[in-house]
Amino acid sequence: MANKNLNKAKVAKKDEFYTQLEDINNELRHYRELFRGKTVLCNCDDPRVSNFFTYFAYNFEFLGLKKLITTCYKNQDSDLFSQGASEQAVYLIYEGDKNGNHIPDPEEIGIHPLKGDGDFRSAECIELLKEADIVVTNPPFSLFREFVAQLIEYDKKFLIIGHQNAIKYKEIFPLIQQNKIWLGYGFKGGAGHFVSNYEDTATAGDHKEGMIRVSGVHWFTNLETQKRHEDLILYKSYSPEEYPKYENYDAIDVLKTSEIPFDYDGLMGVPITFLDKYNPKQFKIIGNTCDTDWIRAAGFKPIGQDTIERLRKQGNKAHVTANMNSPYIIKDGLVTLPYARIIIQKNK
Repeated sequence: MANKNLNKAKVAKKDEFYTQLEDINNELRHYRELFRGKTVLCNCDDPRVSNFFTYFAYNFEFLGLKKLITTCYKNQDSDLFSQGASEQAVYLIYEGDKNGNHIPDPEEIGIHPLKGDGDFRSAECIELLKEADIVVTNPPFSLFREFVAQLIEYDKKFLIIGHQNAIKYKEIFPLIQQNKIWLGYGFKGGAGHFVSNYEDTATAGDHKEGMIRVSGVHWFTNLETQKRHEDLILYKSYSPEEYPKYENYDAIDVLKTSEIPFDYDGLMGVPITFLDKYNPKQFKIIGNTCDTDWIRAAGFKPIGQDTIERLRKQGNKAHVTANMNSPYIIKDGLVTLPYARIIIQKNK
């Protein structure tokens, strides 16, 4: 599993993971009609290796695009970006087939030098962003917060790849809560294989030569999807035994999204994977337990020293202290600390 490599990327800020064409096609097929007459910007993409450029260039007429713009970052470490082949940051403009062969030929693609290094935050790249209708790319995971903030600031439609950990970011979760961003259709099995210079540590069954497997990756978007308007079918009935309440907050804990009870109207703590099934007409999001400021303001009581001592006697070495407000459960005499939870409630 490649989380070790993902953490290396975060530390070193060397997270150039190139997306497979198959994964791009599997997601983009759900939005085809939304691209008609639009200018698309792929602003974290070296066209020499980016499958985003390949997908949009070869499907330009099929999608009915107006213009395709791609930019790439010129990394100063020659062994990291474009295999050292990029001497200068450039941006490309493609406006469709001109000679009737339905292939994006080199003479049909306008290649233009950038004055700077192609950083998406630079003034010249922001000017290209202003021209775009939709941004589609795989931004560096380490810069995900800044990348999304820029898209929101300039009121752009987007479809981008990020890690599920981003859901818990203080800068991202409120946007989900306010229905300004949501999850797309996703990767098969919740994991993606990316072209990368990192050594792949996936099991033999998951290994793909020259690629790295990263679990927990998602498509984040503000493009309308059918799935976010589909009700989650609820079939389980509530019982206090199966759905224990938190000891320090008036909400029940739900182990799996599929097991949300149909007959409980109070607050519920659900896994963050709930967002993959989230329909804003069916549920409202109250908060998330990874936000320490929110759980204090919401009224989660501190865990307390007695609970900490019980945890230690159970052999639990979790990094929690008595004054922390994390939700916890006591069932059959044992203390349990549920992993990250989103607090939700059914809409009436």
